Amino acid sequence: MSKNTSNPKNVKRRPPKPGKKPPMPPQKGKPINYLVIVLLIIAAMTFISQGFTAKTIEFSKFLDHVDANEIESVVIGSYEIKAEFNDASIQDPKEKEFRVDYQPNTDDTALTDKLTKHNVTWKYEEHQVLLEFFMSFIFPILLIVGLFYFLFARKMGGGAGGMLMSFGRSRHRLQGKDHVKVTFNDVAGIEEAKEEIAEIIEFLKNPKKFQRLGGRIPRGVLLVGPPGCGKTLLAKAIAGEANVPFFSISGSDFVEMFVGVGASRVRDLFKSAKDNSPCIIFLDEVDAIGRKRGAGFAGGGHDEREQTLNAILVEMDGFDTNDQVIVVAATNRGDILDHALTRPGRFDRQVIVPLPDLKGRMQILKVHAKKIKLDPEANLERVARGTPMFSGADLEAIINEAALAATMSNKDHVELEDLEEARDKVRWGRAKKSRMVDDLERKVTAYHEAGHTIVQCLLEDADPLHKVSIIPRGPMGGATFSLPEKDRTMFTRKYCLALMQVCFGGRIAEVIFCDDISSGAQGDIDQATKIARQMIVTWGMSDNMGPISYGSDQGMNDQSYFLPSQREYSEQTAQDIDREIKRLVDDSYKKAQALIEANKGKLENVAQALLKYETLDASEVNLILDGETLDKPTVSELLAQEQAKTPPPPPPASEQMPGDQA
Repeated sequence: MSKNTSNPKNVKRRPPKPGKKPPMPPQKGKPINYLVIVLLIIAAMTFISQGFTAKTIEFSKFLDHVDANEIESVVIGSYEIKAEFNDASIQDPKEKEFRVDYQPNTDDTALTDKLTKHNVTWKYEEHQVLLEFFMSFIFPILLIVGLFYFLFARKMGGGAGGMLMSFGRSRHRLQGKDHVKVTFNDVAGIEEAKEEIAEIIEFLKNPKKFQRLGGRIPRGVLLVGPPGCGKTLLAKAIAGEANVPFFSISGSDFVEMFVGVGASRVRDLFKSAKDNSPCIIFLDEVDAIGRKRGAGFAGGGHDEREQTLNAILVEMDGFDTNDQVIVVAATNRGDILDHALTRPGRFDRQVIVPLPDLKGRMQILKVHAKKIKLDPEANLERVARGTPMFSGADLEAIINEAALAATMSNKDHVELEDLEEARDKVRWGRAKKSRMVDDLERKVTAYHEAGHTIVQCLLEDADPLHKVSIIPRGPMGGATFSLPEKDRTMFTRKYCLALMQVCFGGRIAEVIFCDDISSGAQGDIDQATKIARQMIVTWGMSDNMGPISYGSDQGMNDQSYFLPSQREYSEQTAQDIDREIKRLVDDSYKKAQALIEANKGKLENVAQALLKYETLDASEVNLILDGETLDKPTVSELLAQEQAKTPPPPPPASEQMPGDQA
């Protein structure tokens, strides 16, 4: 690409427009501000509390104390008398000082003669003119000015002292061009989304190229996808590739306890963005303020979120052609956003950020694997095949958990074994190897998982087996893992029926080999029932019900967001659906039962191997099904080997012989 003279890297910062002051950056609270506030409060409390340090008595009672020779010293002031009792007249030293209400006279001769007659030391109070002037005039003025400065004058600066008036300021986080380090090289697995927003970056680099033919720049890009798929990372990559400032704020940051704050923050955010254009505004979790407007529980005309949404709509509609401000929003609930927000002219592009496919998972694993010491023989493709429906965040967690596990095992590299254990941990939870399981529960779990294994290995339409384990993991007593050969974008009827048979394999094995049933099949029954309902109600895979959609439990239309979903078919149709679901479930159960009855010996061998080794991979299960015997150490033997490798601890110093020490 030829060098572009309009690239922000080659062009100096353009000066602010005439007549407009550059925006003041948000100021954080400085310690000096809080120190000034504390000093003002302390001075005020000291000034006020001076009048309450001693008790006050009437003037007549004071004269009685003088006549009783109970006064030691007196200070005559302009508005009061400060006096002290002598030690003989009081018991508590704290009550020695007191004050007297005193109205000054032009002639205090009678009072001073009485004090002299009773041997009381007295004097007139020395006037501190500067202190009295400060306390009377200067201090109140300083207090008023200080309060006005911290509450009102710093409103535009957004400082900490102006917290009462800074609610309307946006709480965005600004990352400058030099701070955005994320590029498209850090984003993997969403190539289509990257290509779709490539022209957004091209516009930010060269806006005149698009304005030459009169085209309007896109004003907004809405990133929609499940959690953890990289929407926020993609937005940062846009800013990093375009080398422009990046304003980031969450949808919940607009809403406060005061009405109108959200709309004010929206206006402040867009004003700052226009002053720093070209730039990107990123609104994360925009569904917090962008939900459909209506008279339901979402709020009425005076709802704070609705006012905030209206402000966003107005600001996005008020963009000029040369503003060079693009709004990027992210949400995982695109179905509940207001149509006025998602229409062309506001969010012109809706970029779907889906869960990564097999190729995308491989790329994501490679990106995160660069940060760790990976064994060259570790097969990331095998890990990618075993992680269908995993998001980018899940895959990053797998790499991190594998690195931690390898570190705890004192390994030099992260091996494939660590990656597979990390995958199972992220999906199902940590293996509870120390959990004590009684023999009966262990036996039931072994036959249950062996039933799943046999059905999954013998059905052609089911996913290939990966491994089976009876080690408790998360809420499960055991698990049978499959390894899909490819990502499934659609489900065939044969695959659904095979999956239902695999679900019932565990329950059938319990009935045949244990003469009882357990609650361990709860998840299997629930999964099989959901598959049967989806086949009939949504996918039209029932010959008796026909290719008719009877409504989906997933998704949300305009009315169901405000009102509870209602059934769109008759009671007779509901009964027919229930009967058809039961027919599909019973048919799958009978087919799985016949398959297990015909392979009871193979299931018995797999169950005994599970009781002995606890975990079997696909190759070992195939050996057992072929009638061969496994030759590998058991769990007890492995534990004994680990203990033998560990050197015994040194004896205590008290037990060592003198000759043992150097």
